[in-house]
Amino acid sequence: MSEADGPDFLAYADTLYNLARYLTGNAADAEELVQETYARALRGADRFEPGTNLKAWLFRILRNTWISAYRRRRIDPVVGGLDTVRPAVDGAREQWLRDDTELDRLRKLVAEDIERALASLSEEARTVVLLDMDGLTETEAAAVLGCAVGTVKSRLSRARAALRRQLRDYAR
Repeated sequence: MSEADGPDFLAYADTLYNLARYLTGNAADAEELVQETYARALRGADRFEPGTNLKAWLFRILRNTWISAYRRRRIDPVVGGLDTVRPAVDGAREQWLRDDTELDRLRKLVAEDIERALASLSEEARTVVLLDMDGLTETEAAAVLGCAVGTVKSRLSRARAALRRQLRDYAR
C-alpha cells in the first residue's frame, strides 16, 4: 500500500463503523472494532495487492476481526466495565430532538422496527444486507464473506424477502 492510498484507506471509516455497529450492537465496541481493523490493515499493508478492491479488503479484515473477538468472548466472557456506561446526550442534539416531538417519535418508532427486523435476520443475512447497503457489489461482498457470489445472491434475496415481510406495513 503506498502513501497515495492513505486518503482512500481512511475514506471507508464511516461504512466500516456502520457494519461494526450492527455486528457489535453498541457504539463503543464498534469504534474499537474499526480501530482494530485499521491496525490490522496497517500491519498487513504489504499483503494488499494494488489495483484490487481496498474497500472489500477492509471489510474482510473487519469481519474476521469481529469473528475472532466473538469466539474469544464465548470462551472468556467479561460482563460490565466502564464501556457499559452510556454518555450523556449533548445539549445541541437534545434541543434538536425537542423541536419536533411527533417527528422524533415517528423516527424512533420506524428506526426501532427496522433495527428489530435486521436483528431478527441470521448473522450471515444481516451482514450481507449491511454490505449491500454500504454499496459493495455481490462480487465484493463474496470476497469479504469468503463465499461464492451465488451464496451472496441467495442470502441477499432471502434477507430482503424477510425484511419486506416484517416491514410490509410501511409499504402501504
